[in-house]
Amino acid sequence: METIKAIMTRRSIRVFKDTPVTEAQIKVLLEAAMNAPSAGDGRPWHFVVTTDRAQLDALADAVDEGNPMFKQAPAAILICLDESLEKFKGFGPQDCSCAAQNLQLAAHELGLSTVWVAVIGVPPRVAGCRKVLGVPEHIKPFALFPLGVPGEHLEAEYRYDEKKIHRGMWSNL
Repeated sequence: METIKAIMTRRSIRVFKDTPVTEAQIKVLLEAAMNAPSAGDGRPWHFVVTTDRAQLDALADAVDEGNPMFKQAPAAILICLDESLEKFKGFGPQDCSCAAQNLQLAAHELGLSTVWVAVIGVPPRVAGCRKVLGVPEHIKPFALFPLGVPGEHLEAEYRYDEKKIHRGMWSNL
């Protein structure tokens, strides 16, 4: 798939088929995520991968109030921020965001789907990830991605909005 096409057609999917995600697919996703740019090449991320049905069901309850997407998804990947690896303090969330976007685009390329579940800054979700996935206290759970073959199809949306562009300086168009 071409890059622009992938960007323009990727959608957040919350319904998954009962088809396993292979270890080979997971490795490609992790390779793509870890190939993201990061400030000073610090790569301040860690990833927790689960395909365990009990853990996925527990994540549904502990992180997202019983959201059925975790109970359907055959896999999930948690991106975590390790601030001790930041080369430039405070840039870790941006670095992890780049990894997250790469992961989502790679999933789309592989015919898989996911949705970004924000974790960092949401205390109950942080606690849920720590409890279910054993994330240590010095590591910050950043974002969680249920993952699988899409069980729904959402049409691409064109979101370009000329009113949000300011050329040269801010203006109220």
